[in-house]
Amino acid sequence: MHNEVDAVIVGSGINGLVAAATLARSGWKVVLLESNPEIGGFVGSGERTVPGYVHDTFSSWYPLFVSGPAHTALGDDLARHGLRFCNTDEAVTASIADSGRVTLAYRDPELTAAGFGDEEDGNTYLEALQRFGRNAPVIGGMMGSEIRSAGVVPLLARFFKTNGRRGSEQWLRDLAASGRAYCSREYVGPEVDHLWVPWLLHAGLSPDNASGGFMIPVLAATVHGFGLPVVEGGSARLLEAFRGLLDELGVQVHTGSRVDRIIVEGGRATGVEAAGRRYRARRAVLASVTPTALYGSLLPPDASPAPLRAQARRYRYGRGEMQIHIALSERPQWRDARLNEVPLVHISDGSASTGIARAEAEAGLLPRKPTVVVGQQSLLDPSRVPAGAASLWLQLQEVPYEPLGDAAGELNTTDGWTPELARAYAQRVIDRLDAHTHGLKILGTDVISPADLAAYNENAVGGDPYGGSSELDQSFLWRPLPEAGRHRTCVDGLWHIGASTHPGAGLGAGSGHLVATKLAAQRHRKSN
Repeated sequence: MHNEVDAVIVGSGINGLVAAATLARSGWKVVLLESNPEIGGFVGSGERTVPGYVHDTFSSWYPLFVSGPAHTALGDDLARHGLRFCNTDEAVTASIADSGRVTLAYRDPELTAAGFGDEEDGNTYLEALQRFGRNAPVIGGMMGSEIRSAGVVPLLARFFKTNGRRGSEQWLRDLAASGRAYCSREYVGPEVDHLWVPWLLHAGLSPDNASGGFMIPVLAATVHGFGLPVVEGGSARLLEAFRGLLDELGVQVHTGSRVDRIIVEGGRATGVEAAGRRYRARRAVLASVTPTALYGSLLPPDASPAPLRAQARRYRYGRGEMQIHIALSERPQWRDARLNEVPLVHISDGSASTGIARAEAEAGLLPRKPTVVVGQQSLLDPSRVPAGAASLWLQLQEVPYEPLGDAAGELNTTDGWTPELARAYAQRVIDRLDAHTHGLKILGTDVISPADLAAYNENAVGGDPYGGSSELDQSFLWRPLPEAGRHRTCVDGLWHIGASTHPGAGLGAGSGHLVATKLAAQRHRKSN
C-alpha cells in the first residue's frame, strides 16, 4: 500500500484543485493525481510563439471564478500566494460583422443600451438584466446545488415568490428558446443578437440550441458585473498560487500519475491504482473525468448497473475547438478604432454567420467563415509582452474533430488534422481577422488543433473542451446522465466532479466546490 489518505482526487483541473484545497482546509488528508506532467487541466500559459510573449494556452477569462463561491472561499489564500487579476472598467466585449458593423458592450449596462438603434430595445435589455439581478441569488443557488435534492425546494419556492406564475413561465419559456429565437422575440434591432449570440459558443451552445434564451441574460449580466478578468502574468500564475496553497495545506500532488482503475470493495470506492501504485481513500474518491471514462473503464463492470453504463456509452460530446496564439511586434490597429481597447472581440454577424458556421462544423466541414474569438489579453496585462508589443488569443469553437471536407472547397482534409491542415486553416482565420485591421505585424504563431486538445486532455473527447455537449437534454437534471444526475454516484464513497457534471464546463469550479463543501460539512471521523 503506497499511501492512505482521507480523499483521493482524480484530475487537477480547476474543479480538482478547488476540491483538494477545500477538503484540506477542513482537515482532510488529500492526494491529488494528475496524468499530465503539470497540474491545471485546460489552465496554463507559456511562451508558445517567441521569447518574451506569454500566452494563455487554453482557457483565459475568469469572470465565473471571481464571481463564484470557490473564489469567495479561497480567494484570499490564493492572493496570499501571488494570484492577481487584471480587468477593465470600460469597453469589455464587442462583435464585428463582415460589413464592418460593430456592437459594443461596456461594463456599464446603460452605456451599452444607449448604443442600440431602437430606444425600446435598450429599455428591454436593461429590464432583462434587472430581472436577472432579482433572481441571481436563486439561480446561483441552483447552479451551485444538487438539482435532484430536497435542498432545491426552498430555492424554487423563493423563485416562484419572486416571479409569480407569469414571471416563472417567462423564465421557462426562455429556457426552452434558442438564442436566435429569444433575440428575435424580444428585440426589434440586431444589437443583442449580434453582441451576445456568439457568446453562447462559450457555454457550449449554438444560436439554435434550446436554453440560449436563458443564457443570454446570464452571460450579459456576468460580463457587465464582473468584466473579463485575466490572471496577471498568465494563467500559470493561478496554478502557482494553487501549488503554494496545496503545499501549505499538506496536499500530496502527484503528476504523471494516470489513474488506471478505481478500487471498489464491498460496494464502496476505497481507492485507486495509478502508475503502478495504490492509493487508499478512507472517506472519498472524487473523479474529475467524463462519464465515458468513469463507467466505461475506471470502475469494474459490476460496480454500476447496465442501463447506466449504456447511457455513458451514448454520452454526447460537442464540437472540437482550435486555439491560435499570435505574437505581434505592435498593437493591432482595427479599422474601427474603438476595438483597439476591447479585450474580447467576436468576428461574427450574430445568429446568421455563427449559425451557418456551426452547421458546417457539425456536418464535418471546416467552416467557410468561422466565428473568431479574438482575445487581446495584453491590453489588460501588458506584462505578458515586450513594451509596445501585443499578443492575440484566437479561439475557434466551430471545428470538427474529424474533418470530412472544407466548406470553402480549398483545403484537403483527407488525412485529418495534420500540422499542415491546422496551419492552413489558421491562415484562413488570420486572414478573416486581418480584413478588419490595418495589417497585423506578426512575429510568430502557434496553432493547437482539436486533435492536439484531445491528445493533451483525456476529458476532451473529440477535441471538445467542455466535457460533453451542453444542450438542454444533457444539462441540469440530466447532467451527466439521466440515471446519474447527482455528483454522488451509485458507488458508495465515489463522487463525480468536473465539466461533465452539473453545473457544467467553465472556470467557476462549481462541482469541485459543491462536492468538497458537502463532504467537509459532514461530521468528521477520526483519521488514523
